[in-house]
Amino acid sequence: MRLILLVILLSVCVSGGIFDTKFGQKIKRVVDKIKTKLNSTALLVIREKIHGLKEKIRAKLTLSPERKAILSELLKQIGSIKKDHILSKGDSIEEINANNKIGELLYQSDIVLTKSVCVVTVLNGRALMTYPSHSFSEQADEIVQDAEDEGGNRTKRQAFRDQNYPRTLWSNGVNYFFDPSASPVVRSVFTKGARLWMKDTCIDFRENRDAPDRIRVFKEDGCWSFVGRLGKQQDLSLGDGCESVGTAAHEIGHAIGFFHTQSRHDRDNFITFNVQNVKPDWVDQFTKETTATNENYGIPYDYGNIMHYGANSASYNGKPTMIPNDPKYVETLGSPIISFYELLMINQHYGCMKRCDPNSSAKCAMGGFPHPRDCSRCICPSGYGGRLCNERPSGCGQVYQATAQYQTLTDEIGNRNAGQRPREDMDMCNYWITRQYERCSQILLKAPAGARIEVKLVGFTKGLAVDGCQYAGVEIKTHADQRLTGYRFCAPEDAGVTLVSKHNIVPIITYNRFYATKTVIQYRIGCMLCCDEFLFCM
Repeated sequence: MRLILLVILLSVCVSGGIFDTKFGQKIKRVVDKIKTKLNSTALLVIREKIHGLKEKIRAKLTLSPERKAILSELLKQIGSIKKDHILSKGDSIEEINANNKIGELLYQSDIVLTKSVCVVTVLNGRALMTYPSHSFSEQADEIVQDAEDEGGNRTKRQAFRDQNYPRTLWSNGVNYFFDPSASPVVRSVFTKGARLWMKDTCIDFRENRDAPDRIRVFKEDGCWSFVGRLGKQQDLSLGDGCESVGTAAHEIGHAIGFFHTQSRHDRDNFITFNVQNVKPDWVDQFTKETTATNENYGIPYDYGNIMHYGANSASYNGKPTMIPNDPKYVETLGSPIISFYELLMINQHYGCMKRCDPNSSAKCAMGGFPHPRDCSRCICPSGYGGRLCNERPSGCGQVYQATAQYQTLTDEIGNRNAGQRPREDMDMCNYWITRQYERCSQILLKAPAGARIEVKLVGFTKGLAVDGCQYAGVEIKTHADQRLTGYRFCAPEDAGVTLVSKHNIVPIITYNRFYATKTVIQYRIGCMLCCDEFLFCM
């Protein structure tokens, strides 16, 4: 039996004329078509507020001649990749919510912003619960003020940190329960997504429908969540098309306090918006935070964040709307995997780091940090494992030694017998390419610190090229900062891409949750000094 939402306005929260504008009429048609338990009146007010700033936001996104020239060069470097479509409902949260129209009502497609209204859910005439959003400041008003006055003198937010912090934290753990509408698949992917956040943080998740503060997980139109803890009961939807662990982890990321990465105040240093490709009514959705409202804890921008949308999000013509300033990252945007830097940020946001005494805790390699649940071991960047992050992760994969001559790594991963439906769980293999000793004049010499490992992608299975490489891909980590997500590729057109390491280990991670994929890579030492002469240089 479906719940029916009745909205009771206990005070005059909105004025008339919500649907008077052309945009309002369009949204009203959306509301009439979809079946949603959301408080549509409040959402309309919020969308109308933000949409009213559309031209101001468009002006901010409009590129100067210099930036247009830069964009042109970036687009040339990206080239042309034929995008595939796997699921009819959509291959990303933004696509799923756009296809079922719920995205028209929400902020940045999947966020429900709070508003000062009182909402009562009624079943057969009996009140079941209320949303107490009136007890917190209005997120919508803060976002509108950001766009209007460049921030002002207010508290910081990306990991949501407003004047109500730390009340917006789930300080005693996240309680949740499953609505009868939640299918076994929805229950499974939500539980797995919650475990991903729990296993590398101090945040506990427990199923408890009687807890004072709790999340109701249910199957509604689309994938969406509120941001942070509201108090009492709040909803998280995993509707048709949203039944993946990565999507569940993304929406849980909102619920524990994250906005989208592309909203960071410093995003223009890392991505360039091509407003010409954005759907006309979605321009206002590309607001960003300011230095006054955006707390990033000094953590770098990571293109591989699970909270980052894909390069083609909100595109009306299939062309990119967000172009990374490092164009090799274009396929990485829209990741299905929680990044190391997101784990670091949420641990700082929740104060988990304070649990470990730096003097007695594990000394972690590669920028890892002591685990708040066991300070004698580390949380490691992807591609690294062991107690101190100085080992290859256990499981599939192995270590290869690079020499001056090209060698080939061929990886096949997935399940050809699983049929043409995505699997819940991601298969993953971790490889290391390291430098080998070379013999010269009968003397064994180690490649010097200046030697570099060159990695060339030779081929990848066709048919899975979607934003974020959601279903399968290969990640190659060549940055000096190994905490950053590496470059991810999932298209045959990527063949020939060559990367040169800035470190003496190159982790290569392959992953798959749809059918099976094959990755072929060649690798060698790009430059090595032997007997005071260059044995080989690029």
